[in-house]
Amino acid sequence: MKASASELMRLLPGKASERWPSGAPFIAAMAHGSMSVELYAPIGSDQQSPHEQDELYFIQQGSGTIAIGESQYGFAPGDCFFVGAGVEHRFTAFTPDFSTWVVFWGPKGGESAAALPESTDGSR
Repeated sequence: MKASASELMRLLPGKASERWPSGAPFIAAMAHGSMSVELYAPIGSDQQSPHEQDELYFIQQGSGTIAIGESQYGFAPGDCFFVGAGVEHRFTAFTPDFSTWVVFWGPKGGESAAALPESTDGSR
């Protein structure tokens, strides 16, 4: 499977709906089993709510700040963030060219941290 950010960006915003009156700020790129990948490019503000699955964000372009729970982090292209299932999060103060890959996977409610293997440096 392959997905191209430049090709997907041409399809955004997606179809307008009651939830997304200006058009959906994301588009599905691929899926396999419990894993799905989207390209997310909100315009103006990030209106997302917590998700049922764990997720990873890989910043494609732009910069700004992401709030994950009570913490705030600056971001730029190449950065990666983990957000556990059900955790409040949102991108804030981002540049107009902002886009990010988002990968969802695993069961509803997320994976248990206790089930994760230890890394080579003893951290998780």
